[in-house]
Amino acid sequence: MATIGVFDSGIGGLSVAKAIEKALPSDTVIYVSDREHMPYGDKTPKEVFDLVVPILQQLVEQGCATIVIACNTVTTTHIEELRSIIAVPLVGIEPMVKPAAEQTKSGVIAVCATPATLASNRYAWLKQTYASEITVIEPDCSEWAYMIEHNQVSDDVIRTQITEVCEAGADMIVLGCTHYHWIEEEITKLAAGRAIVLQPEQAVIAQLIRRVRLLEANLKQTT
Repeated sequence: MATIGVFDSGIGGLSVAKAIEKALPSDTVIYVSDREHMPYGDKTPKEVFDLVVPILQQLVEQGCATIVIACNTVTTTHIEELRSIIAVPLVGIEPMVKPAAEQTKSGVIAVCATPATLASNRYAWLKQTYASEITVIEPDCSEWAYMIEHNQVSDDVIRTQITEVCEAGADMIVLGCTHYHWIEEEITKLAAGRAIVLQPEQAVIAQLIRRVRLLEANLKQTT
């Protein structure tokens, strides 16, 4: 039995935490958010880093053997730097550019993400590595996280943006922010028959399970 930390800037990562609890019912999940300072997507990399480090260190002090960074902005901007200073394994979450590029039939995908994620070196690497020969549409989702966090979702805004990317030929829509998981059902309905919606919860859980089982195996060998 392991204690797993899950962190996000707001309520977005709560859906990830709930999915982990369902997949690993014998383990303890501690969920922490930073709603006071969200959204992270419009902050500088240094501002995000300075906010995140003490929170992750607190999770380590609470006994977490592994921490899931349920925030695309933090993962794409700082994951390697954080891994060098946080004492437990970190499982990140990032836009599913690779599977979207592999599955597209139209040669056009849409990535819905925060400005910080879209501006990150990691995201640029994902596009260059996996999507250099296809068209990547990046709709303006800069207000989505705030709307979702404060229960002020505008159906018209979501409908307009999803309709635009579908009409532009996108047959894969990547949800590159965990806040957007809360409106996944609406986006899926809007894109029905035109595009498939991808979000990484199950992939993250699979990676987390591998990490947890490896830690358990190592612990048994040392006792």
